Amino acid sequence: MIRVRLDVVMAERKVTGRELAQAAGITEQNLSLLRNGKVKGVRFGTLEKICEYLECQPGDLLTFEP
Repeated sequence: MIRVRLDVVMAERKVTGRELAQAAGITEQNLSLLRNGKVKGVRFGTLEKICEYLECQPGDLLTFEP
């Protein structure tokens, strides 16, 4: 199972959902779905913008748990 750690990384960097959604060019609703692991996929462009804004790697946001 893939776990989304976006909430953790956002909290560590004190970034709000509104700020990140604007920076990534997505709606707050779509960001919320991503944060809660309710999406089946994410575009690499969106992931790139999120990582750039949060100054992190994709592996910081996603983990695999068997």
